[in-house]
Amino acid sequence: MRVARVHIIIIVLATTFFQPCAVFAQSETGRNLISNPSFEKYRRCPDKINPVGVLKIVNAWFQPTSGSADYYNLCGSVECFVPNNKLGVQQPRTGDGYCGIYCSKDNYREYLQTQLERPLKAGHRYRLSFFVSLSEYSTGGVATIGGLFSRERLSDTTRAILMKKIVRPITSRISQTTSVYYQPQVMNSAERPLMDTQGWMEIAGEFVAEGGETFLTIGNFLSAANSGYTDDTLLLTYLLPGSYYYIDDVRLYCLDCDDDDYDDEPLAQNDTTYKVGATFVLNNIFFDTDKSTLLQQSYQELQYLIAVLESHPKMKIEISGHTDSQGSDLHNQQLSENRAKEVVAYLMENGIEEKRLKFKGYGKTMPIATNATEEGRQKNRRVEFKILDL
Repeated sequence: MRVARVHIIIIVLATTFFQPCAVFAQSETGRNLISNPSFEKYRRCPDKINPVGVLKIVNAWFQPTSGSADYYNLCGSVECFVPNNKLGVQQPRTGDGYCGIYCSKDNYREYLQTQLERPLKAGHRYRLSFFVSLSEYSTGGVATIGGLFSRERLSDTTRAILMKKIVRPITSRISQTTSVYYQPQVMNSAERPLMDTQGWMEIAGEFVAEGGETFLTIGNFLSAANSGYTDDTLLLTYLLPGSYYYIDDVRLYCLDCDDDDYDDEPLAQNDTTYKVGATFVLNNIFFDTDKSTLLQQSYQELQYLIAVLESHPKMKIEISGHTDSQGSDLHNQQLSENRAKEVVAYLMENGIEEKRLKFKGYGKTMPIATNATEEGRQKNRRVEFKILDL
């Protein structure tokens, strides 16, 4: 029997929560918690701007929706070159590269997302800053670009505004879906349209962490009507029906952390745990559903593993893939093996010698949790590495 679902869209807009761009007296301490903050590390040079596609070539950065973010670099093709490229003209603020997203005058959106180097500490105060420059091929600019911190990785198949979906059961067979606007912890003021096409404009703000925030998403989270859109007849060409921004130099610092707050290195970097036979779960490895295609959200976790292998030049490991109990034995075994093989391929692409790596698929034969619940099945769908030699 087909289950009926009721979808109700309720728009909630909060304004007092946002932190506008401002000048701060408190100094930044510690280190930048953003990996690859100016987009200088990449898997290959960019070669094309696609209206539909996935950002896969920039280390540590990815897109959470189907809106296609873009990458530009001095090594790129004509479309992706700097300073002149298909969507505008701009020198990087620092280094050789930057990214670009469409922030729109309608409800089409593009976003950039990254995993922080460590979760944020509850009660501590942080400062986020990044720089944007409006493409002169836009028809105008918006104001409300911001940064949203979340505990979980946000994702959606839409090309529209990224919104929070809240599902509430009405009966055992009917549910109600409510969509609400996300509230970025840091957002540029709606009264300050971002109109500079020559230089770089800073968006910055302070906030107190709830604790456990692990992902940062950058973009415009408000509706077109509330985005502070401003037309500009002085822009060179109207190739883009809305607002397209280059983004560079993303920084996140704790303003009141002590040195002790930075001692909890990720497990993959903790030297005291390494011995032959030890096995570690790579918790943030993601694939397309029921496929072996490695998603760019995995790259940061794999960079941790690469750092371990580089600091232990004699270490040899086995990458193992595991599935839950759903599906046939043959399918699960092949899927787990192909996923492990894909991880090994990434490690080799990033300079790890093939002789140090092995891969194996175990299918559903080695569960670490129950397969009776979705939570348990999610734990069983995993990738591990085992130390074979030191």
